[in-house]
Amino acid sequence: MGSESDDSGLRSERWWGPDDLRSFGHRSRLRQLGYTPGDFMGKPVIGILDTGSDINPCHQHFRQRVDDVKRGVWQAGGFPLQMPALSLGEPFQKPTSMLYRNLLAMEVEELLRSYPVDGAVLMGGCDKTTPGLVMGATSAGYPAIFMPAGPMLRGNARGKVLASGTSAWRMWADRRAGVIGREDVDQIEQGIARSPGHCMTMGTASTMTAATEALGMTLPGASSIPAADSRHAQMASLTGRRAVEMVREQLTPAKILTTAAFDNAVTTVAALGGSTNAVIHLLAMARRAGVPLTLDRFDELSRRVPVLANIEPSGEYLMEDFFYAGGLRGLLARLGDLVSAEAVTVTGRSLRDEVRGAEVFDDAVIRTLDDPLWPEGGIAVLRGSLAPDGAVIKQTAAAPELLVHTGPAVVFENYDDMTKRIDDESLEVGPDSVLVLRNAGPIGGPGMPEWGQLPLPAKLLRAGIRDLVRVSDARMSGTSYGACVLHVAPESAAGGPLALVEDGDLVTLDVPARRLDLEVSPEEMARRRSAWHPPAPHYQRGWGKLYATSIRQANEGCDLDFLEAGEPTEEPAIH
Repeated sequence: MGSESDDSGLRSERWWGPDDLRSFGHRSRLRQLGYTPGDFMGKPVIGILDTGSDINPCHQHFRQRVDDVKRGVWQAGGFPLQMPALSLGEPFQKPTSMLYRNLLAMEVEELLRSYPVDGAVLMGGCDKTTPGLVMGATSAGYPAIFMPAGPMLRGNARGKVLASGTSAWRMWADRRAGVIGREDVDQIEQGIARSPGHCMTMGTASTMTAATEALGMTLPGASSIPAADSRHAQMASLTGRRAVEMVREQLTPAKILTTAAFDNAVTTVAALGGSTNAVIHLLAMARRAGVPLTLDRFDELSRRVPVLANIEPSGEYLMEDFFYAGGLRGLLARLGDLVSAEAVTVTGRSLRDEVRGAEVFDDAVIRTLDDPLWPEGGIAVLRGSLAPDGAVIKQTAAAPELLVHTGPAVVFENYDDMTKRIDDESLEVGPDSVLVLRNAGPIGGPGMPEWGQLPLPAKLLRAGIRDLVRVSDARMSGTSYGACVLHVAPESAAGGPLALVEDGDLVTLDVPARRLDLEVSPEEMARRRSAWHPPAPHYQRGWGKLYATSIRQANEGCDLDFLEAGEPTEEPAIH
């Protein structure tokens, strides 16, 4: 009973199909778990990679969603196995969850390879979990489908709608300016995040789950459903069912994650006014898939794709409104021929086929091509003497008058230096100043924290100023806003020009021309470079040291150099 080999061709049968001592041990341990051979023999084994934890509020509903996914797997004739994976909780993990995205990707790849798994459901949503899960599954190469966590419900306090992240940044600026008091802050604190799910703005979480749907890695419409909506549980069950079918069809990430798929993802990010973090994540995901995506391709597509989603921080609505208005399927339908018909999704059909006939129910939330929120995509890619390898800005979230600007630099050596001096009344800073933060990149941060939305000096806030040009090698939260130039590459800790900027140097930002320049002569820059020394390393051991010695720069996706596309690792021996 259960000792005869199955000829189904399933990978998992290598573990328990043969009539030998090792397979006897595997089968006996499954019986120890309470299963019988009829539960697992000859059935696709679906690993449910669960990134939920007690310190990740975005995923608090995953306890129930695991059961929903399992139900779908059982219904389709599969065998589900929950496999906890590293939970990257954006609100709490320091110095930044970005430091650990690649660690999650490594764990996912090795979990899937080392256990008897035929396919996988990837459960994520909080910012870095989405790219980490997809990157790891791409490298593992087995059939996989992503199940997005879904956005939380809109916040509310004192009769006003609140947006996670975005409202917090605005509130804190008002608090520092003396406009609101402690009681106001407490009311906002209670009402800004009031259900399971990730940020309900078009921050990194909503951007990346939508981009992953546009890549074809989720069920159509899955990324738009609020976490608290009953349709989210239904979607989870259907995701489990589809995972089993994908194993039988041998529909792997390699067949889905094509050049056309990544063009669809970049187009979607542009039309959503999505987070600048999507640039780094999609570059890394593409490199895992062997797709030659570049910063220039982002800018090329962004120039011809308008922003249609009227969602904070670029617009005025939230993800719950977006779902009711028609969701991502409605937006993609409106993009029409801008969406590639060639890209295959986890359903086996093209993305364009999947969105055909989708409706939009509120033109104020999802605009038309004839009446966009912004005539081109939200993200612009900049180059110039201060960013030879590129930088990005979310132009739709910046004060329009600052998109072309020249001003004197006010330089902060690192984040601690900035926090100590930013509110010093003697700081020489004015409305024309350009705030510059260095040593905040992949190596310098470490991990490239979301420090790019530098706070404005309190004395300027009190004067009514709410935006300045800010330049850094950091990232910023997708929920943030302002004229923030980010991801400057090479970073300062790697010897990029940002390391050589001095107080008073003129910095020129010209977004229409896609330029970021330091108005300093080559001779002076050479003199400064000869005196520059790299900062001391942050780590002497462990993951941090491995990360620092292998990390790519922002324009290459910040993956570890030895994890990018290459020959697949051999299947493990079963003995």
